[in-house]
Amino acid sequence: MRVGTGFDAHRLVDDRPLVLGGVTIPNETGLAGHSDGDAAVHAIIDALLGAAALGDIGTHFPNDDPRYEGVSSVSLLAQVNELLGQNGWRVRNVDATIVAERPRLAPYVDQMRAIVGDSLGLGPDKVSIKATSTDGMGFTGNGEGIAAHAVVTIEPAR
Repeated sequence: MRVGTGFDAHRLVDDRPLVLGGVTIPNETGLAGHSDGDAAVHAIIDALLGAAALGDIGTHFPNDDPRYEGVSSVSLLAQVNELLGQNGWRVRNVDATIVAERPRLAPYVDQMRAIVGDSLGLGPDKVSIKATSTDGMGFTGNGEGIAAHAVVTIEPAR
């Protein structure tokens, strides 16, 4: 078994949908990014790639490649899952934390868990997604951006 960690953060900007964990969340701002800016899924992708020693998200999906402009990060997650399989690994579990002052994310967590789980071929009982705030401190607390951390375990595919 191997463990990987991931982190991602994006600025909040006008005229973008807010997508986290594959869910579009009603909000007046969204996350800047070449893809859909889904910081939660990006952190999970980096954790998976790191656990398998396969580089990072920028290695596989460069932000200067027009193929990935506006792309759904969940589709990238599915591609990473396929890459893991090709390299003899399968995902065992995912644990992610989204750091945002607002909007309130608790109503969307179960849907995020289901979407991420479906993308990885896991039941939602093997995917944990949590949300927290920083009580007004730092860039997330000031409402300038949203960050996410992820820890994953992978095991040899049998």
